[in-house]
Amino acid sequence: QVQLVESGGGLVQAGGSLRLSCTSSGRTIGNSAMAWFRQAPGNRRELVAAIGRADFATYADSVKGRFTISRDAAKNTLYLQMNMLKFEDTAVYYCAGRRGIYSGVRPDDYDYWGQGTQVTVGT
Repeated sequence: QVQLVESGGGLVQAGGSLRLSCTSSGRTIGNSAMAWFRQAPGNRRELVAAIGRADFATYADSVKGRFTISRDAAKNTLYLQMNMLKFEDTAVYYCAGRRGIYSGVRPDDYDYWGQGTQVTVGT
């Protein structure tokens, strides 16, 4: 059974940084497409960043240049480094995994989900 567990969320002031982690059990993340999604109250779940074959990364336009997705296969952990945080980045952030190696951009493209971690950016 695959389990994804996020950590690293919290409260930070605008302009600050946070690093989210997602540890996988039951599946090797190095062989899977992985992604971070987020969902703010009243909004749809949206892609933040995805990483797939050969560690090719995709980012939402709103986070390009500020966020970096990466993974450590030895630790079986996915990361999201978030810099220059803005108020509009406030959301619950979810880690997601896919059975295949090619990343997708829609929530329906992913098969496994974490429970989410809250990120709140103060003004």
